[in-house]
Amino acid sequence: MSAIYFFNFLANYGITVKKLLFQFDTDTIPSVFDTVVAYDAGADHVIAYGGLAPETIKPQVEGCIFTRAPKDKKNTAVFVGGSEMTAGQALFDSIQQQFFANFRISIMLDSNGSNTTAAAGVAKLTHQGSVKNKNAIVLAGTGPVGQRAAALLALEGAHVSITSRSLSKAQQACQSIQNRFNVTVTPIEAFDNTERAKAIANTQIIFATGAANVQLLEEAHWKDNLALELIADANATPPIGIGGTDMMDKGINRHGKIVWGAIGFGTLKLALHKACINKLFESNDQILDAEEIFAIAKSMT
Repeated sequence: MSAIYFFNFLANYGITVKKLLFQFDTDTIPSVFDTVVAYDAGADHVIAYGGLAPETIKPQVEGCIFTRAPKDKKNTAVFVGGSEMTAGQALFDSIQQQFFANFRISIMLDSNGSNTTAAAGVAKLTHQGSVKNKNAIVLAGTGPVGQRAAALLALEGAHVSITSRSLSKAQQACQSIQNRFNVTVTPIEAFDNTERAKAIANTQIIFATGAANVQLLEEAHWKDNLALELIADANATPPIGIGGTDMMDKGINRHGKIVWGAIGFGTLKLALHKACINKLFESNDQILDAEEIFAIAKSMT
């Protein structure tokens, strides 16, 4: 049976084409969180593969692009995840290199929730007003969420710095951001809360993206800071990153600063994640990375 005959057979007999989301993860064990959200977003089947890398991905991509009829290719999509941003970006780019003509499917990158979390948080901050020419610091910003948040704030015109306990690690992250987004972010070495308090002295915006159970600032470090206007904290596991705030804060005024907690903007993050999954199935040519996901977040704010 020829391929054309087979596709006509499916169409004539009303065979329903299922929405298949292939979850390509750079970690050995694919993220359960990403799988659950994908199903909740409306994917009919989520097929998760772990331990994938650019040099091993070609057969999986070919299986996606060489199967369904042109009109049905939109029902196959790929979600790239994993805990490492660099690995995820490399896999994301490698997959796209296999595409040609109309032999392509829609694809989304969200390593460790980096794009959706950062986009949701920055969308809430920028919804308060322009951040152009304001000073912004991403605390503990060398991880996936921190790097994406820093990039998005810089793309919005803010003067952005990221802190790390290691200057070399901060420098490496800043270089990665510049390479990917063509924006300049300043590295700051801040080993402890006291050093981070000094770093935010003339800052209008703080976005905390540290590890779970790690407090990055005490309330006393920021409450009397007259320059400070906006705070977002991506940590929902006590003790949260910014002392004196609450994970449920939704634009709450605390000491004259507008505060967004992890659950406060997390509602948008989950809605955004689902909206992006849905968008993947609108056509077979969607490429959703930080910029595209941020644009969707702003439209939902």
